[in-house]
Amino acid sequence: MQRRTWFASLSAAVLAASLPLGATAQESGALRIVVPFPPGGATDMVPRNMQDVLSRLLGQPVVIENKAGAGGSIGMTEVARATDGLTFGVATLSTHGVNPAVYKKLPYDAVKDFVGVTEVVKAPGVIVINPSIIPVKNFAELVAYLKAHPGKVSYATPGNGTIGHMWGAQFIKSTGVDMVHIPYRGAGPAVNDVLGGQVPVYFDQVASSLPHVKAGKLRAIAVSWNERLAVLPDVPTYKEAGHPELNDPSWFGLVAPKSTPAETVARVQKAVAEALKDPAVKQRMDAQGLFVSGTSSADFTKQIASEVAKMKGVAAAAGISID
Repeated sequence: MQRRTWFASLSAAVLAASLPLGATAQESGALRIVVPFPPGGATDMVPRNMQDVLSRLLGQPVVIENKAGAGGSIGMTEVARATDGLTFGVATLSTHGVNPAVYKKLPYDAVKDFVGVTEVVKAPGVIVINPSIIPVKNFAELVAYLKAHPGKVSYATPGNGTIGHMWGAQFIKSTGVDMVHIPYRGAGPAVNDVLGGQVPVYFDQVASSLPHVKAGKLRAIAVSWNERLAVLPDVPTYKEAGHPELNDPSWFGLVAPKSTPAETVARVQKAVAEALKDPAVKQRMDAQGLFVSGTSSADFTKQIASEVAKMKGVAAAAGISID
């Protein structure tokens, strides 16, 4: 478990004297945000990008904890069972869309056990390769290479039941190639093995692989967004590559246990939405290819239910089911 606390040295007196956004004395303890994946991936980057500003706006320390495993279900189960009114979780399209769609048994209910706080960002996806292992330069060349080597090329994802897993399965179905899935326990470990040449292809959000693409260690082949990204202007969208069905992005949001008081949810939603307007926070998100959002609690709660239903259809079409 990794803990990082910003502004933890603030005294109780200072906190009590400066509780913006309607904070109460009971809420002056540390706000805990559980990240259901290891450090180094986009899921971890998003809350850390706004941690300092969020702490200032809430007038209380914000602690981020990584609870990885089982495609994010370990961390989200802990969030679902929390009763302290101070525990929140980073929800993703994996934990609150794909997991409920592909796992036959899941220790939490993505709809019934949580209340959506806000969608924090939209996150375009990307397929990257290690160019020292696969000598291709574009989408067409990659598909041709994979068809010439059926069943011999593996692809990495942040884990079974993640959006990377779903994107990989959709790519295989849409292009007619045959690849071997290698699931990891998060984006960080997956990217490390792709960099090391153990696995040549990787599906995930742009943020986790962007620094390595910029450094020339990985090559981005296509992104899932409605237009080319400013951070990767030379990389085409899946639609440009002839596969608009692969062009849907992912997202990250904040959820709370269903038992969390409504006033606490409202206060945190307001603080996050305000933090996303902060120039420093927006600059961090922009630099990682993330697009800030800040939706209402009601809208995000509805979005989660909608994504679960949508992903069940996608999983069925892709033939993904995990015991």
